[in-house]
Amino acid sequence: MRKIFSLLAIATFISSFAHAQTNAGKISGSVVDGSHKAITSATISLLRATDSSVVKFSVADKTGHFEFDNISTGKYLVSVSAVGHNKGFSEILNLNGKQTGVTLKAIELIAQPKDLTAVTVTAKKPFIEQKIDRTVVNVDASVTNVGATALEVLEKSPGVTVDKDGNISLKGKQGVMVMIDGRPTYLSATELSNYLKSLPASAIEQIEIMTNPSAKYDASGNSGIINIKSKKNKQKGFNGNLTVNYGQGKYWKSNNSININYRTGKVNLFANASVSQWNGFNTLEINRKFSDPDSRQVTAIFEQTSRMLNSNKNANVKLGADYYLNKNTTLGIVTTGFISPNRFASKNTSFLQNADSQLDSIVYAESKNKGTWKNGSVNLNFRHQFDSTGRELTSDVDYITYKASSNQTFSNITYNPTWIKRRTDDLRGDLPVNIDIYTAKVDYVHPLKKEAKVEAGLKASFVETDNSANYFTVYDHSEEPDYKKTNRFLYNENINAAYLNFNKQFKKFGVQAGLRYEYIAYKGNQLGNPEKQDSLFKNNYGRLFPTMFVSYAANKNNQFGLSFGRRIDRPAYQDLNPFLFFLDNYTYQSGNPYIKPQFTNNIELTHTFKSVLTTTLNYSRTKDLMAETFEQGQDLSGSTDYATIVKRGNIGRRDAAGISVSAQVPAAKWWTSIIYSNYNYNKFRGKINGNNEVIDIEATNLTLNVNNQFKFNQGWSAELSGFYRTKGVEGQIMIQPMGQLSAGISKQVLKGKGSVKLNVRDIFYTQYPRGDIKLQNTEAHFENRRDSRVANLSFTYRFGKPIKEQQPRRRTGGADAEQNRVRVGNGG
Repeated sequence: MRKIFSLLAIATFISSFAHAQTNAGKISGSVVDGSHKAITSATISLLRATDSSVVKFSVADKTGHFEFDNISTGKYLVSVSAVGHNKGFSEILNLNGKQTGVTLKAIELIAQPKDLTAVTVTAKKPFIEQKIDRTVVNVDASVTNVGATALEVLEKSPGVTVDKDGNISLKGKQGVMVMIDGRPTYLSATELSNYLKSLPASAIEQIEIMTNPSAKYDASGNSGIINIKSKKNKQKGFNGNLTVNYGQGKYWKSNNSININYRTGKVNLFANASVSQWNGFNTLEINRKFSDPDSRQVTAIFEQTSRMLNSNKNANVKLGADYYLNKNTTLGIVTTGFISPNRFASKNTSFLQNADSQLDSIVYAESKNKGTWKNGSVNLNFRHQFDSTGRELTSDVDYITYKASSNQTFSNITYNPTWIKRRTDDLRGDLPVNIDIYTAKVDYVHPLKKEAKVEAGLKASFVETDNSANYFTVYDHSEEPDYKKTNRFLYNENINAAYLNFNKQFKKFGVQAGLRYEYIAYKGNQLGNPEKQDSLFKNNYGRLFPTMFVSYAANKNNQFGLSFGRRIDRPAYQDLNPFLFFLDNYTYQSGNPYIKPQFTNNIELTHTFKSVLTTTLNYSRTKDLMAETFEQGQDLSGSTDYATIVKRGNIGRRDAAGISVSAQVPAAKWWTSIIYSNYNYNKFRGKINGNNEVIDIEATNLTLNVNNQFKFNQGWSAELSGFYRTKGVEGQIMIQPMGQLSAGISKQVLKGKGSVKLNVRDIFYTQYPRGDIKLQNTEAHFENRRDSRVANLSFTYRFGKPIKEQQPRRRTGGADAEQNRVRVGNGG
């Protein structure tokens, strides 16, 4: 903890050397309607003329007057909006430092037609916003997101794919860093997938997709960063929304959430809570063929069918407060927690046949798993804005803890071909998990003259994990430890990072260059037992991660961007655990203490036309690619080699190239079509885990997402959306084509305060992964179906009223709006 708080002292040291820009001026003006009457309470935005970024906000007083103080030299534009009027703009103005102030001519707003439907319909963000450095998905804008989970929303987001095990890929590449409100989750792929399955879409505001993040962000995630931003309202007064949802597939599901906010004076309080239950099934069919290593002739056939039932409950709570010490300084605290009890039952039937498909034996297995995931976290955040030029200091300190329990029972019965019992094996497993995470970071922004800016920051994180796998052989009236499977793994990790970013605008060109340094030290310890000794490994290394971004505004219709970045993916701590984890009689999962981190160099060229059509060319090269690998092993008796060992390993190098095109097409006044396509080429070359099994595969893949938004009169809207992916390669797995179609309708009710939505996802039940695996002397084909076709009905109600404050203009002007821009943690 001493290391963490020392960062805050460093931040104070940095800020003591910062100095404000000079030559500040004042901009003032007024807002009137078509009759030249003053418009009160209009929202005034001061924008930079070069890129339309927001500098400051204000609110017109009762005479329609507004004013911005302490504005640095540069070119600006004023935007004005008011209820019942179309947005208005000022002319471009230039503060050159010679004048003390500029008074604009009155900005006239044109009244909108006084139609009842126009008054009741709430302003709606587009489902997808394409920005120069990221893609933003506004979750509530899609009707078919009703009743969905966070993982299902990601599944249909542009460029994002989710494989059969819930692993997330971006533009055909795995290794995505998923953040919640700007903070890493520090979960393994499996744990992250389970968490996102339990997180309702109704609790999410936006999803930010960044394929080439700046040096400000963690270097982890070779294919980029996905930042999931939870809902938080900062409107003054008491307000919120309530959503209830019921879904029906083969089994019922429910997602319900409430978001509450209260802001007045110097305090902003907010709370989010959600309760969900997901009941579903999973059917997995695997056909394996074993061959002689010399003759390549089939020696055995293994057919396996698993039928699984899942029941997951989840309760999430988020509580937070912002306290505005003054107009420039804000303190905040955010606490979150969830509890997720789950139940899992599986019935597995395996048929072992000889080369002539004659049945040799049958293995019937039943397993049950009862577990609970718990999480708690606290974030303390601080923000100080030194002046109106944008010079500010922010810092965050976080503590996160995860605790999980998992109680498993396995029963394996072996039969002869006529179903006469041969033997029974019973096993019990107790698998607790404890994870503690401490992080601290500080960021400083310093504007320079002539539209330049410097950003710098420090970060430290400490992770401690304790995972156990305690297995017991069960007899009729007793049990004894099975030390061959029992395992306890301790892991500690410390990452320290520093970055420096420079931004500069040269007329039509924008340049951003950054450099990040990260140093990691980690240690893993597999504790011994009577049948095996302790196993200890440790490592440390430091690396530099440069980034570069160049933008060029050719004209008002065409923008170009070129970016380069180096990224890293480190193995999850579970992936380093060398011992075998029991899944069933013929499937094990194993860690790999020798797995190395993978490094990726990414380069992208982007063209945006009229902010409607965006085309991106990308290329990346990854060294020491980490991927899921499959090896042959032995069954429980050690007499056969029919078992499969699944582990993460390094498989050499991957070269990936692609082109993506996204377009937002206004097909009609009532119809907008959002189209995204991504074509990828991947080539894998190397040796699996450094052994003699060579992999040399190349393949292409096309992903197509289409989202049609329809807006009708009287508060009606609808959506028809879907995605399709052609055949593709994931390491040793060849995945067959897959897609889905969803549709939904929505109706505004209760004078615009409520909405009713109905949707059906995966209408034709086509969203199921299937594919082929080749490993050593084994070929396998699998097909995995789940409860993906679901109809959802939901109701959302928005409540509360803003506070109508009659305060002096200066107190409801720029300072208030600057406080609205305060981010909680890293992503508020």
